[in-house]
Amino acid sequence: MARVAIIGGGISGLGTALMLGRRGHTVTLFEQEARQAGEDPDRDFFHWNRPRVPQAVQPHSFLAPVRTVLLDETPDVYADLLARGAREYHDFDWFGEHPPHRAGDEDLVTLRTRRIVLEAALAAAVRRERTVDVRQGCRVRGLTIGEGRPARVTGVRVDGETHQADLVVDASGRRSPVPAWLIAAGCRPPVVDSHRAGIAYLCRWYRLRADGPRDPGRVKTGSGSPFALAGVFPSDNDTFALHLVVSTADPTRGALTDPAVFEAAARRFPATAAWLDLAPEPQSAVLAMAGLDNRWTSLTDDDGPVVTGLVNAGDSLIHTNPTLGHGVALGLLAAQHLATHVEQIAADPVGYHTWTTRTLRPWFDAQVTADRANEQRLAEGSPPSDRRAAALGACAFDDPVVMRARAQVRHLLLPAGEAYGTDEVDRHVTAWLAARPDFSPQPDGPTREQWDALIPG
Repeated sequence: MARVAIIGGGISGLGTALMLGRRGHTVTLFEQEARQAGEDPDRDFFHWNRPRVPQAVQPHSFLAPVRTVLLDETPDVYADLLARGAREYHDFDWFGEHPPHRAGDEDLVTLRTRRIVLEAALAAAVRRERTVDVRQGCRVRGLTIGEGRPARVTGVRVDGETHQADLVVDASGRRSPVPAWLIAAGCRPPVVDSHRAGIAYLCRWYRLRADGPRDPGRVKTGSGSPFALAGVFPSDNDTFALHLVVSTADPTRGALTDPAVFEAAARRFPATAAWLDLAPEPQSAVLAMAGLDNRWTSLTDDDGPVVTGLVNAGDSLIHTNPTLGHGVALGLLAAQHLATHVEQIAADPVGYHTWTTRTLRPWFDAQVTADRANEQRLAEGSPPSDRRAAALGACAFDDPVVMRARAQVRHLLLPAGEAYGTDEVDRHVTAWLAARPDFSPQPDGPTREQWDALIPG
């Protein structure tokens, strides 16, 4: 059995600790935040200032790997998550009646819940795990590093004492101090691939009224204009979030933090207008997030691992702009792999680095490509120009075959080329276009003139 020290008690850290502990390994988890998610999701979500975790209050939709990893590894946590109000949504629910089942369809499920609910379920399970010691409010100050080529991390330094470990897992997030510690210790620097995303998010949380309407009808969860995107995130316990996405260079960005302006803009998009028509109760201010990037931090270079006895996971390894909702899914996949192979990884991390590059890196690259296209389109205010690509998205909401391919990509189950590149999908999209000879990519949101008219002079 391995002794493992985990830096960071977010979702990746909690998940890694729980899966390791249930395999009998001795785990110490260090989290500098003294507060932990508890039994009151509204108090923790709306009244907990978490500047180191700005994404905590932004809307989430947890993709298929979150559900499958939890069901495989911690079914009790999954049951607790549902008991706390999380809801399952299958992509075929759009059609009302599901098409004939195919292998893998059971995985095309999104978990609709706020991030805090998942954190609370994981934290409760970790507290019950006898082989996991959680040091809440305990900040790791550095690493202990022994000799070798490459050098070996042997533990962590915490408030004047040293904690020895066979493996240290850096799950401290996108602002991880570990790369700087390694460089200061004379190790070769981690290899960082970073791409700034020129996109700003604004969201506001609402709750459906107990005595009011609850069904927005058969409406998509996303709408768009050439210069802005809008979406709705149905969530747990009658809450939902509306969000708007614009270029960081958009001159109206600051005005959108005014709730009145935000709602006026949201009413211009079918997806968000349908939910505002339910007369929900606002639960938050308009919450903004920008300064985002996609960043891959590798602890290996052309000469091999820069250090042994240490690996990174979650946002410390792969941090993506949340447009596609990859973060928690990729973090739990890495946690599962770590827990399954921890003794081999502690002895030699090469296999882990190879696995992350093969399994996780393609999704990072796909996010970078998508963000570049979105950033350019939003900045230029130009509508989509690829008729067939737009048809793929539109056709999915009429045709279960294409919806299945769309869901497989969205849920990180198949790359786009593989899911969409089948003869069957090609036939269905071709037939859909043939029945709509006048189809052209048209946004369903406001024009620029209509949008600018919403902004106070």
